[in-house]
Amino acid sequence: MERKWFIVYNGQQVGPLTKYELINYGLSPDSSVWCQGMPDWRPAGVIPELADAIGMSPAGSMPPPPPAKSKIVAGILAIFLGFLGVQYFYIGKTVGGIISIVLTLVTCGLWEIIPFIQGILMLVMSDDEFNRKYLYSQSQFPLF
Repeated sequence: MERKWFIVYNGQQVGPLTKYELINYGLSPDSSVWCQGMPDWRPAGVIPELADAIGMSPAGSMPPPPPAKSKIVAGILAIFLGFLGVQYFYIGKTVGGIISIVLTLVTCGLWEIIPFIQGILMLVMSDDEFNRKYLYSQSQFPLF
């Protein structure tokens, strides 16, 4: 069973989270973290399991596995079906998909322009930027 972690984020304790969910909170070597069994809070960089997750192991271990969602698929979905919020459902942001549907209805379809532009931007941005902005972001409705 995977360990559940807590992190101090903006002065508040957040958790429980998996070690990969910690990345959403800007996990760095100096981030204060704790999990059951630890006597007190420690910097993430001194915990081997988390040091591996942020790619700072002296043994040169691999960074976290890349997300399983393709920016190309998300971009194409945004261009052709963005008015239905399909790109948000694809990347796991259900709230964003629902908001997109509501905006399409409320604006009588004018909202379609925004996801079209968003899709083009998704296709031209780097994979790292896409992952950070759309997959690792805490926002349920990331636009640009």
